[in-house]
Amino acid sequence: MNSPDIVLIVLDTQRADRLGCYGHTRPISPNIDRFAAGGALFEQAVSPAQWTIPSHASLFTGLYPTAHGVTQSSHSISGGRPHLAQVMRQLGYETVGFCNNPLVGVLNNGFKRGFGAFYNYGGAIPSLPRHSNPWPWPMNRVAEAYTQFLRRISYPIQNFFGQSDLAFRVSLHAFLTPLWSKMANFKGQNERSVDDIVTFLEEREAVESDRPLFLFLNLMETHLPFWPPGEFIDRVAPYFRDSKEARTILRAWNREAYRWAAPLAEPLGELESRVLNDIYDAEVSYQDDYLGRLFDGLARRNNARDTLTVIVADHGDGLGDHGYFGHAFVAYEELVHVPLIAHWPARLAAETRVAMPVSTRRIFHTLLDAAAPTPELAAVVDEVLADDAPNVRRLSLRHTLNGRDPEQATAFSEVYPPLNFVKAIESRQPDLLRDFRCLSNRRAVVRPTSAESAAPLKLIHVDDTPDELFDLAADPHESHNLLAQRPATVAALDRALGQMAQRVARERDAAPAGAAVDLDSDELLRQRLRGLGYLE
Repeated sequence: MNSPDIVLIVLDTQRADRLGCYGHTRPISPNIDRFAAGGALFEQAVSPAQWTIPSHASLFTGLYPTAHGVTQSSHSISGGRPHLAQVMRQLGYETVGFCNNPLVGVLNNGFKRGFGAFYNYGGAIPSLPRHSNPWPWPMNRVAEAYTQFLRRISYPIQNFFGQSDLAFRVSLHAFLTPLWSKMANFKGQNERSVDDIVTFLEEREAVESDRPLFLFLNLMETHLPFWPPGEFIDRVAPYFRDSKEARTILRAWNREAYRWAAPLAEPLGELESRVLNDIYDAEVSYQDDYLGRLFDGLARRNNARDTLTVIVADHGDGLGDHGYFGHAFVAYEELVHVPLIAHWPARLAAETRVAMPVSTRRIFHTLLDAAAPTPELAAVVDEVLADDAPNVRRLSLRHTLNGRDPEQATAFSEVYPPLNFVKAIESRQPDLLRDFRCLSNRRAVVRPTSAESAAPLKLIHVDDTPDELFDLAADPHESHNLLAQRPATVAALDRALGQMAQRVARERDAAPAGAAVDLDSDELLRQRLRGLGYLE
């Protein structure tokens, strides 16, 4: 039995409820919907974190944020933690990354470890595959050498801006946001990266490589700032071109990066909400359009039937829901309920739907389980992962697909507030920190009502205290807090959260982690929090 080719597609900031296959009534995702119909769709996939860095660290390590410790821009995956791509390479895979997110592809956080080739479309000096270079030989080699030189100079500077609080706050100025978001390719070059992958697959097919392929793709299309092509705006929001007010609203949000994560001091106006939601849908439509070319390219390959393709989002996005914008501080469904689709024609039946909640961190275990189908390859996984190796087989989603979920259909999210945004808010609107509890760590658990019912319940902890309980089947928008009405349910879910906290603490202590999460270690922040009354 051969190892399958594996493709992992991460749709940054993609809400589940904005895809047709998850119930969105607007027809903006026909290609993803068709792809989902050909495989398995997990209806209640739960991201372990609400923003890019801890969520990607969970995808690459299989651990919850507390366990891997990578919860801030300044943190990195410890060298002692096996990385998904690293293990794939040990299994004989060719490992290739195509990344549009500078937080994943530029920052020195260990996310690129294990990739034999990693093409970074985000950042000031992109790193592109050779076939994407428009210059003829030998000028293409000269251009490539020159850009490599520039990257060696620019990456430390970009790391500084990504990890320095002062530089970060300066970059949020409305005059600077258009510069770095456009000139520094904050959203990468998503369509180009997909076209480059199609070319890469065609070239690889021509040489008939005998190594299996692990390909990682990160797309940033649905992240602010919103720049969908006009034809997609016209499909979704035909009023937009003729509305000066609507265009002004979008320009304001595109240049004010501070607002991308700050809670809303005032609710969005009716037109403001309409514009932001519609243009988000236009971005989803645009992304779906070029993903169709990738799906076609994957289907044309000789090994198409034995290719496992997983589509997932690292997190969703708030568009004014619950008084929040962006994805910094809360664990509501718009942030942590994400799409998860697995497509494997040789092994997965079409039109499979899984109702039980699952954590997307288990993609790590599922892909490694699929990549090691023989005892010899399983032994390699055992050697690389050591004590964690049994979890690869135990936590693989294949068990869930067979109706025997090893985690009793229970999934968790951990919300560590990004401290660079906390400090930015403190410098501009400190009252929001207190009013919206922006400094509070949050945990959420999602699990069925009972063994006999798939209807999911969700409990949210704020600072280790039960705060909100929702019946997600009856109340998917989390409008009705049932905390007071259902004390027995709260107690049961509270116990589940306590057990989870104990488990991840053991995982954290079992092997080296990334930089520890410790608000108290930042003396400047301590002083500010003390001044605001958060600390004695």
